[in-house]
Amino acid sequence: MLNLFWAELRRSWIQFIRYPADAIAGLLITTLVFYGLFASARYIAGPTVQFGDRLDAIVIGYVLWTLLIFIMNDIAVGLQAEAQTGTLEQLFLSPFGASRVFLMRAIASLTLRLFLTLVGLLIIMAITGSRLNFSFSLFLPLSTILLGAYGLSFALGALALLLKRVQQVLGIFQFALLFLISTPTENWTGSLQMLSRILPMTAGAGVLRELMAEGQALDWNELAIAFINGAVYLIVGVLLFWQAERRAKQRGLLSGY
Repeated sequence: MLNLFWAELRRSWIQFIRYPADAIAGLLITTLVFYGLFASARYIAGPTVQFGDRLDAIVIGYVLWTLLIFIMNDIAVGLQAEAQTGTLEQLFLSPFGASRVFLMRAIASLTLRLFLTLVGLLIIMAITGSRLNFSFSLFLPLSTILLGAYGLSFALGALALLLKRVQQVLGIFQFALLFLISTPTENWTGSLQMLSRILPMTAGAGVLRELMAEGQALDWNELAIAFINGAVYLIVGVLLFWQAERRAKQRGLLSGY
């Protein structure tokens, strides 16, 4: 598995250095879009408005959203790209298994994406004046969010295997994802609080906002709930992908993708 990871990391790096304009353009576009929204909101609210912690929370939600869009689309778009190049069937004949190959590929590409996301975050902080708190404990809630994101990514990959074209579905999920990540569910109470612990990635996003935007101490109980939530979605997503892989092989969809 380690050899597979290094091979996929090398593959991701080669693609990055051969096509750097695509990654840089994506970084600039996401940054400019946020600045446009920020400037418009400040103009409407007036020059004396102070966003305070709300600005920090919005910055976290937006940057997380751009990262998770990449993760959610990674496997489904990767399947379609492999199909177009005619290498999809070879992946499923790999001794590692298709799910392991795509998982290692996703983790390898995430390594580079996290770096680009951090650069984008620093640029947004510079142009908006946001002041976020950084610590090593941030990796704990972030990892729970990534678990849930990859679970949904495998589920979307399963749809891509069976339905072949899922661009519209991916678009719908992107808007739903914006709601899940940007809504301050950590402030919900009662039955809504229970709902926030069931929805994917919301618990981890809430803990991350509390750490970075509000400067609160790490809530270990909420973190444990976030880990369980992310692990469940990852397991369900992988199981759905395995089931879709089995059905795709039975129906001969891999060769005729």
